[in-house]
Amino acid sequence: MNPLNGLFVVQFWLGLVLGLVMLGCEVVAFVDCLRHREDAFRAAGKLTKNKWLLITGIALVLGFLTVTNPIGFLGIIAIVGSAVYLVDVRPALRQVLGKARESSNQGPYGPW
Repeated sequence: MNPLNGLFVVQFWLGLVLGLVMLGCEVVAFVDCLRHREDAFRAAGKLTKNKWLLITGIALVLGFLTVTNPIGFLGIIAIVGSAVYLVDVRPALRQVLGKARESSNQGPYGPW
C-alpha cells in the first residue's frame, strides 16, 4: 500500500468537511436574506433585498456545485458573497429591526 493513498484520503475528507461547513454558511445567508423585509434593507443603507437574494442564491448554487472542492475559484467566490452578507448586511438589518444584541456591559438595570 502506497503511503500517499492515505494522505489523499485525508485531504479528500478534510476538503469535504470544509465544503460542507462553507455550504452551511451559504444556506444560512440565503435563508436569513429571505426572512427580512425589503424596507429593512433600504433603512440599513444596503443593496435591495432582490439583489442580496441573487448574490446569496448564486453563492448557494456555487457552494453546492463545489462542495467537494471548496478551495477552487468558484468555491471562494461563493463563500465571499455569503460572508459579506453575514458580516456586513445581517448585523445592519438586525440593528435596524431592533434585534441587535445588547452590549456585554449591560446589567439587568442598565450599564455597569
